[in-house]
Formats: sequence, structure tokens, C-alpha cells
Amino acid sequence: MLRTRILSALVMAPPALLAVWWGGVAFAVLVAVAVAVMCWEWDGIVSKRFGWPGRVSAIGCVLAVFVALFQPDIAVLIVLAAAAAAAALAPSGDGRPRLWAGTGALYAGLPAVALVWLRDESAGGLFLVLWLMLLVWATDIGAYAAGRTIGGPLLLPRVSPKKTWAGLIGGMVCAALVGIPSAILMPLAPDAMPWWGLCLGGAALAVVAQAGDLSESWVKRRWNVKDSSNIIPGHGGVLDRVDGLLAAALAVAVVLQWQ
Repeated sequence: MLRTRILSALVMAPPALLAVWWGGVAFAVLVAVAVAVMCWEWDGIVSKRFGWPGRVSAIGCVLAVFVALFQPDIAVLIVLAAAAAAAALAPSGDGRPRLWAGTGALYAGLPAVALVWLRDESAGGLFLVLWLMLLVWATDIGAYAAGRTIGGPLLLPRVSPKKTWAGLIGGMVCAALVGIPSAILMPLAPDAMPWWGLCLGGAALAVVAQAGDLSESWVKRRWNVKDSSNIIPGHGGVLDRVDGLLAAALAVAVVLQWQ
């Protein structure tokens, strides 16, 4: 399993990093493919099939990703419209609230728009997206290492039977350390915070990333699903792989918009 996970990561990482580096349409294509798959996975989780709610969510979110290159505000409205349409198209009377059908577009689409905006519209976009990716990877590694070696009380046993308080703290510490090498990348971001600010920000966003991980775990447990899909060997689905990045990207975009 570990070997499969590593091989999958080695195959996926180079094209993903190249798309981040190039930005623009190349990055939008990467995000669009990911968000379409996530909408398919979400519909599979809550309705066990890829029906019209999932298709409308996917089409709307993909359109929003490309619109975000020019008009991020309109892109957000497109995601909201897709969510409303998906909820309206969801079949009634099968025990699955319409709200769940529309939530998929919001869960995948809003962070996708945020990522495109962070990369191409905000100051130091390349740095921000690379920093977010490093942060989430560091959080996952730190949480896994601390959880396995230290163990201890579970964080939310009803949501995730494996995540511990030690893992949460380990993820925060590891993400905070990412702030130090990130400071070296500051030429890519003239407006970036000082290194100590990046450390504190990394620790805070580690909590957000793990909250994103837990939220997806809760959804899967709610619908009695182990993985969002099996599209990525050794990792499960795209939702399983980027749940922390989705939450962190959306949080950073909201903070920057409020500044």
C-alpha cells in the first residue's frame, strides 16, 4: 500500500507542480479536472450514482474555474447557482435531503475558485499556492508521524477513529516549520509576511487543513463510505487527497479578501 501511494504521488506531482508554476490557463485546467472529479465523487457518496445533480455541479464548477481567471466574483455566483440547481434537480422521497446534493458544488467549487484567484489574481500568487501545498503536505506528514509514534486520545472518535490530539499538534508543529524555508521563497512574494509570521500562519492553517480532513471524514461516515472513490491508486479519491488543501485555500482567500 505504501509503495503504491508513493508511486501515485511521484506520477501526479510533476504535472501538478508544472501547472502551478505556469499558472493561467494551465493551472485552471488542472483545477477544472480536479473539481469535475470531486463533483462526480460527491454525487457518488450521497446518491450512489452520477446523476443530474452531480453533472450540473461539475459543469457549473468547471465553468466557474475558468471564469475565475478574469472575474472571480462572477465565478463565485456561478458556483452558488450550480449548487442551487443541483439541489433542485435532486430526486425527492429517497431519504436523501436535497441540501446534500447542492453542497457538493459548494464544497468543491468555492475552494477551486479560491485557488485560481490566489494563483493569478493575488500578489505573490505562485508563492501562496506553493506555500499552501507545502503546508498541507507538512501537516499530513506531521500528523501521521505524531499519531503513529505518540498515539494517545482520539481527536473526534465518532468522526475519525484514527486521528489523535497528538496528530493535530504534530501537524501544527510540522506546518509551522514550513514557514522557515518559505521565507527563503519571499522573492516570489514581495508582500509576504516575515518568517515568524509564516510559522504562526502555518500552524493556524494546519488546524484549518485538519478540519477540512475531518469534515470529509464526517461526510463519508455519514453516508457509510470508506473512500470518495478509487481513482488514485493507494490514495482513494481526489476528495480524499485534497480535503485539507480545499479548506486551507478557501480560508486564505477569505482572509485576503477581508484585508
